[in-house]
Amino acid sequence: MNALAATNRNFKLAARLLGLDSKLEKSLLIPFREIKVECTIPKDDGSLASFVGFRVQHDNARGPMKGGIRYHPEVDPDEVNALAQLMTWKTAVANIPYGGAKGGIGCNPSDLSNSELERLTRVFTQKIHDLIGIHTDVPAPDMGTNPQTMAWILDEYSKFHGYSPAVVTGKPIDLGGSLGRDAATGRGVLFATEALLKEHGKSIAGQRFVIQGFGNVGSWAAKLINEQGGKIVAVSDITGAIKNENGLDIASLLKHLKENRGVKGFNDARPIDPHSILVEDCDVLIPAALGGVINRDNANDIKAKYIIEAANHPTDPEADEILAKKGVVILPDIYANSGGVTVSYFEWVQNIQGFMWDEDKVNAELKTYMTRGFKHVKDMCKTHNCDLRMGAFTLGVNRVARATVLRGWEA
Repeated sequence: MNALAATNRNFKLAARLLGLDSKLEKSLLIPFREIKVECTIPKDDGSLASFVGFRVQHDNARGPMKGGIRYHPEVDPDEVNALAQLMTWKTAVANIPYGGAKGGIGCNPSDLSNSELERLTRVFTQKIHDLIGIHTDVPAPDMGTNPQTMAWILDEYSKFHGYSPAVVTGKPIDLGGSLGRDAATGRGVLFATEALLKEHGKSIAGQRFVIQGFGNVGSWAAKLINEQGGKIVAVSDITGAIKNENGLDIASLLKHLKENRGVKGFNDARPIDPHSILVEDCDVLIPAALGGVINRDNANDIKAKYIIEAANHPTDPEADEILAKKGVVILPDIYANSGGVTVSYFEWVQNIQGFMWDEDKVNAELKTYMTRGFKHVKDMCKTHNCDLRMGAFTLGVNRVARATVLRGWEA
C-alpha cells in the first residue's frame, strides 16, 4: 500500500472513531493547494536541465503550513500529498500552531554540483515565493536537503520580501537557526522512547536497540540512547549493516561515520545482510530511514517488543495488523518523530521575536512537549479504546477538526 493510501486509511479510521460529519471529513482530506512548477537551470557544462518541483499545502486551520522540502529521484505528487497530510496531523499532535505541507524536487542531489544545487533551489524559490511566507507556509530541510539549502531559500525569498529569517527553519545558526535543531528529531525519539518504556515499567538503560537508518535522525538517536544506557546492537545505512551483540561503541562508530561516510567497514562489529536489520533480535526497533519498510512480507519475522517510528510512514497497515496480533507496541511516526518540527517551531518563534534561546532551554522545552504529547495520545487511546497509532491520529484529527469548525468552515 502506498503512503497516500495508507495515510488516507488511517485518517478515515480516526474520523470514524471521532464520529466526524462526512462533509467535514471530506474537507479535511482535500489539500488546501497543490503546486507543481518547472525548474530549468544551466548546468556547469553549459547545457540546460529541467526538473519538476512540488509543494502541497494541506491545511492551515491551526496556523501557517509547515513541512520539509526533499530532493530525491522518487519525489512524486502522491508521496508529497501523503507527507503533507501527515504533517497536518503531526503538528496537531505536537500541539504547535501550524498546519501541514510538504515539498520536493524530483532530482538526485548526488548527481548535481553544489553550484547546480544552489541554482535549482533559487529557481524553485522564485517559482513559489509568493505562495510561502512567515505566516503562510514555512519550509524546512528533509531528505536530500540541509541547512545550506534553507540558507539559499531564505536569501532568494528575501530578495522579493525583505530579510525574512522566519520563512524557513533548519537554517544555519549564523542565519538565525536554533541551537539544538540538528539533534531535535533524534532527541525527540529519545524522549518518546523514554515515555513509552516508562508506561511499561521499563527504562532505556539495559534495553537492546536496533536502528535502521544512520543519517541525522538515526545517529543522534543512537548517541543519545547510548548515553542513557541503552545498548545499540545493530545499525544500517545505505552503505551496509553491522552488528555487535555486546553493543556497538557508538562514539567510535560516529567517528568512523564521519571519516568514511557510512557504517560499512566499522572494525568493532561484523557485517550483516542489510535486509535482515529489521528482523534482528532486540527489545526496541527504530526504523529511521524510508517509508514502507515494515510490511506484510517481514512483519511476522520482527522480534522487537517495541517499534519507535523515527521515519515517516515506515509501517504499512497490513504490517500494523500482523504486529498487533503479536503484541508488538508501535509508537507512531506522527508522535515519535515530531521533535524536529517542534524545535522548528521554537526556531520560528525565536526569529519572530528576534531573541535567541540557549540550547538547554530548547532541549528542556522539547522534553516538555514530547512528554505532554505522549500523555495526550494515551488519553485518546483510553477514550476510544484504540492502539497508539489511532490514539495519535484521533488526537491530531480532532484538534484540526475543532479548529476548522471554530473558524466557520461552512461559511
